[in-house]
Amino acid sequence: MYDDDYSVGLALAWLAFLPVLLLLLVAGYVIGSWFLMKVFDKAGVQGRWRAWVPVYNTLIFVKLGDLSPWWLLALWGGAFVLGWVPVLGSLIGLAAFLYTLAAAWRVGLKLQKEAVWLILYFFLAIVWLGINAFDRSRWNTAIPAAPWANSFLADKTVWSGVPSQVPAAGYPANPATSPAFGAPAGYQPPTGYTAPPAPPAGYTAPPAAPASPAAPVPPPAAAQPPVPPPAAPQSPAAEPPAAPPAPEAPKP
Repeated sequence: MYDDDYSVGLALAWLAFLPVLLLLLVAGYVIGSWFLMKVFDKAGVQGRWRAWVPVYNTLIFVKLGDLSPWWLLALWGGAFVLGWVPVLGSLIGLAAFLYTLAAAWRVGLKLQKEAVWLILYFFLAIVWLGINAFDRSRWNTAIPAAPWANSFLADKTVWSGVPSQVPAAGYPANPATSPAFGAPAGYQPPTGYTAPPAPPAGYTAPPAAPASPAAPVPPPAAAQPPVPPPAAPQSPAAEPPAAPPAPEAPKP
């Protein structure tokens, strides 16, 4: 009897909490889509409706992060199909989250955010979206290429209304691998790199400025004679004692 009452009470509690949970989910989706719409505006995505379509808006976000959207879709499908497997399903879901985390890193770089901002995305992604949606940052694709730019993870998908994320002049050089910082042997500059112009024919470097004459060294000072030690004080001569007075003559 006690177990039946407990089960009924638990079911009633879930029924009472279900509307609140659904309301929270709807509110979170609306706010997140609104923030994505603002980020898409900064990135030049055409059509604000794209930010309000489930799944599709996240795939666009991944494309803006220089990652192929099809791999994220495959990870989601694997997590849905193999979710009943205790360990494998969780690993696939974790891989999907890390995939979006890497995309958020690239999106943050284009909005002038350092990598440390990923900590905020990891714990509160909606707050991260809100900050990037309404701050004064501007979209800039002129950043070094992603580490996976030449691998199967790179975004090579063309979608209408979503601008390409490859800069018009190619990716700039990465300071960490540029020759000024000791590039490894065989380093090739990225596409679009322009070498500085060579000097014209017959160019002669200007002569070096003459060195200023050294200041004359003053002659050494003449040696001073040694100072004699002070003379010892002389004691005064001793005087002889005075003679005693003569005795007076007797009176008559």
